[in-house]
Amino acid sequence: MSRTVWGIAVAARLAVVPHAGRIGEDERLLEQVAEGDHDAFEILYRRYARSVLALAQRRLGDAGRAEEALQEAFVSVWRSASTYRPERGAATAWLYTVARNAIADRGRRRQEPPAEPSDQPSSDAGPDEQAEREWLRWQVHSALEKLDENERELIVLAYWGGLSQSEIAERLDVPLGTVKTRTRTALSRLATLLGEELV
Repeated sequence: MSRTVWGIAVAARLAVVPHAGRIGEDERLLEQVAEGDHDAFEILYRRYARSVLALAQRRLGDAGRAEEALQEAFVSVWRSASTYRPERGAATAWLYTVARNAIADRGRRRQEPPAEPSDQPSSDAGPDEQAEREWLRWQVHSALEKLDENERELIVLAYWGGLSQSEIAERLDVPLGTVKTRTRTALSRLATLLGEELV
């Protein structure tokens, strides 16, 4: 994998995915959930629970903990739906971000005795690395705005949803070959749009 494509992959995980400018069905459902609509919540749950559970199982490696993370993710969706802003990104990206946070929280809650404080320096990103991440995020955000909606959706599902191409094909009800072609096209267009910035 070239450094440019690798940079796109890394940065896409960090990027705030832009919204295409029209309110889609998931966006409307989130607005209804924010107003306390249980039916809208149930539709979102049925639509995304399977892929969120698969993501949790891959990340946590344990079916029981993955199911707990799934429940926590959707409790968070219910509680924080009012914080979703369509102008900041697609509903799918927002939902997967909430889910990933719940999965990460569940991953940190392992039943292990507290460890002694480490004498080693922190591995957290320093100011330079944080600035570079923000720069990458901005670059990819700008490039993603220029992609077709279908291409952008694939990037969201792959890099935020953690779905394989087969899972994306099933989720979108399109042939696997179409998913592969659109993914290649999307990554190629991103590489062109970003030019040499990530090399």
